[in-house]
Amino acid sequence: MAKDVMSLLDLTKDELREVLDLSHKYREDRTLNNTQLSGKTIGLIFLKNSTRTRVSFETGVNQLGGYPMYMDQNSLQVGRGESFEDTARVLSRYLDGIVIRGHEHTDIKEFADKCTVPVINALTDTYHPCQLLADMQLVENLRGSLEGAKVTFYGDTACNMALSWINAAHMTGMELTLAGPEKFHPPKEFLDSLGNPSNVKVTSDAKAAAEGAEFFYTDVWVSMGFEEEAQERLKIFKPYQVNSELVGLAVKNVKVLHCLPAYREKEITAEVLEGPHSVVWDQAENRLHAQKAVMTLKY
Repeated sequence: MAKDVMSLLDLTKDELREVLDLSHKYREDRTLNNTQLSGKTIGLIFLKNSTRTRVSFETGVNQLGGYPMYMDQNSLQVGRGESFEDTARVLSRYLDGIVIRGHEHTDIKEFADKCTVPVINALTDTYHPCQLLADMQLVENLRGSLEGAKVTFYGDTACNMALSWINAAHMTGMELTLAGPEKFHPPKEFLDSLGNPSNVKVTSDAKAAAEGAEFFYTDVWVSMGFEEEAQERLKIFKPYQVNSELVGLAVKNVKVLHCLPAYREKEITAEVLEGPHSVVWDQAENRLHAQKAVMTLKY
């Protein structure tokens, strides 16, 4: 770990290429670089619940020869009101790097800015760069290249996963279509900040978005922190469910991705999730390889 990664845009295109190349190597050989973090302690601060992110980072640090130290809000004084700033300054004196999963992106960014060791964003309400590194690895595994890959994202197209996909398309040349209700389209100012990339399209037409797609992607309709909107979201997102009808409109061998956890018969049907088009379990495995790569990258 040598620099902060708050979003994919913190990586140059060359650095992103190196991360993906390393990810492929780690998938082939889990023992590669198994002393890379020897003697180093990596703090894993999780202010939100996690399965894949926590386990893959803990396993990854261990496989690289380091010691993963898990901390949650109940085990830190931030749970009793100590500032992020003070916590960052103290932990920087003990740890060699920090992986943090939290809520407000600005809070996590301020924490990272106060740290004197590298910090990786393991998810905020705005971005989830580690998931996209695993997803791009899979698209590359399946297709051979990212350039021109036709991806359709269904659901909340203003969520952290959708915004991270936009960043990924902006950096790689993937052809990204985001399909969801207009109320949940990406913020105009976010697209403006990237120069409104021509390879990113936003629509409310679920069926039109499926035509020609090589990859479907979906995520939960009710993310952590938005539970009070559950009933409205379940109703408004129903036309964007990834089901066999939509799959039939895409290319014949379309692949279906889901960052998990999945809620069958809501954002995706069990038939599709468990069917021949689904690659979600390979996708989940890639979290381990991609996160090892970003932790061992030489900047």
